[in-house]
Amino acid sequence: MINASVRLYPARVIFLLMTVGCMVLIFLFSSDNAVRSSSKSGRVTDTVVEIIVNDYDELSAEKQLSIRDKAEHIIRKLAHYSVYAMLGFCASMAVGQRKLFGKGSLGVLIFCFLYACSDEIHQIFVPGRAGMFTDVLIDTGGALTGMLCSFVIFGIVKLISNRKNEKKERITA
Repeated sequence: MINASVRLYPARVIFLLMTVGCMVLIFLFSSDNAVRSSSKSGRVTDTVVEIIVNDYDELSAEKQLSIRDKAEHIIRKLAHYSVYAMLGFCASMAVGQRKLFGKGSLGVLIFCFLYACSDEIHQIFVPGRAGMFTDVLIDTGGALTGMLCSFVIFGIVKLISNRKNEKKERITA
């Protein structure tokens, strides 16, 4: 007999597969050497800077470089945060509904933290890349945010389910 709290519902299986997909995506991004990684983030940075800084083309080359360097740093860190938020969300949804301060939530966070550590260790072996503990902290913060978003989704689903049940009870009463 399978315990209902451990049972894999189709949605949980889908989120488990999405978790693996996020892990593969992160691994592939981390496998890019420094030149390829900078090229990818550089294209995003150029687009963002052109949208945000109205007179960018009229600024001195020195000022443009300064703006671009700061923007690229922020964009790279946001990329870390975002992809790990996606991982935290998917992993949390795969684990299923649970208490926010329970063992399951702690397990999701530890899982994401350990994956972030392994990701940074992986980058040590990629030409031109470096493993940075600050990135592990950023990644873990993103994972926590994704996990918290899953609790919002769980709450909304529970609210809708309760309202449907109340409506059914009024109709049958």
